[in-house]
Amino acid sequence: MALKLPLYHRSGCILFLDDDIDYLEMLGMVVPTHMQVELYSRPAAFLARMRDEPAKWEADAALHLQMIERWRQGHPLLPQVMGYWGSHPARYQLAHTCVVDYAMPGTDGLKVLKTLLDWPGSRILLTGQADEQIAIQAFNQGLIDQFIPKQTADITGRLLTTLVRLAHAAHPRLNTLWRTALQPAQQSLLQVPSLAEALQAYALKHWIEYVVLGEPFGMLGLDAAGRCHWLQLEPAAGLNDVAELARSAGLGSDTVRAIQSGTLLPAVELHQQLGLRGPIRTAPAFAIGNESLLSGAVFSLDEADTPHPVYPYHNFLDVQGSRAIHDS
Repeated sequence: MALKLPLYHRSGCILFLDDDIDYLEMLGMVVPTHMQVELYSRPAAFLARMRDEPAKWEADAALHLQMIERWRQGHPLLPQVMGYWGSHPARYQLAHTCVVDYAMPGTDGLKVLKTLLDWPGSRILLTGQADEQIAIQAFNQGLIDQFIPKQTADITGRLLTTLVRLAHAAHPRLNTLWRTALQPAQQSLLQVPSLAEALQAYALKHWIEYVVLGEPFGMLGLDAAGRCHWLQLEPAAGLNDVAELARSAGLGSDTVRAIQSGTLLPAVELHQQLGLRGPIRTAPAFAIGNESLLSGAVFSLDEADTPHPVYPYHNFLDVQGSRAIHDS
């Protein structure tokens, strides 16, 4: 069974291609500002932007694989991921989704999309009424992920819903890579629907990027201001072991009892992997989902706690400036 929770998620760029300038301007106004958007009115400019995308995606995947290979050699993942976040702000420029109009002068949207052979992102085709059968065939052949007729009554709402759904879907390549860093029991927990839904809802509410790790078990998240957060996860069956780990780390008997009862969680492994100073941090525990199988606790990390400062996503969006139309 495939894991229901995306193991790695980040915000990415959405590209629109449509020869209708007015329509592009409307899209630029209605798509929420927290999404990175690029608008193109000419296929040549769009294809020039997309030319190097497969190579950039491959290079990024190689960085993920490198982190996992180093973990297999004994290097912890937490500081590696933070270092990756601090050193590669260009990852936000990777094209996540392309929305292409079917009917354009001299070509059509399917011909344009077919040139993106090795690009691993999502494809949406905007169609007119006469193009619907062509779009259905393209969808059935796996050439596109979604088609949306332009005559749809609430096309803006339909398009935004589709963009959000595709943005939150698991990326097959990254999911396969990060699955190898999880134990079978952890993978089984993440397949429980209520747990997966609760974890994804929490992550998407608070973070623009996250990764699920197995050692220690939890989610490392990054908010739009560039601050890292650790959502530690503990199976209910393992609380006694966690309490013993806390006792051996020097925490007091009252704290150990609170851990055993499931009201507190300690960040022992977080301290060890990041070399944090001071006493072992603890945080209130809360239930994940409604199965009583998993508890979580959130630890926010200051800049001094992280090996590298992280370039904030807010700053990245600000640098992009206003949503102008690229036509050359």
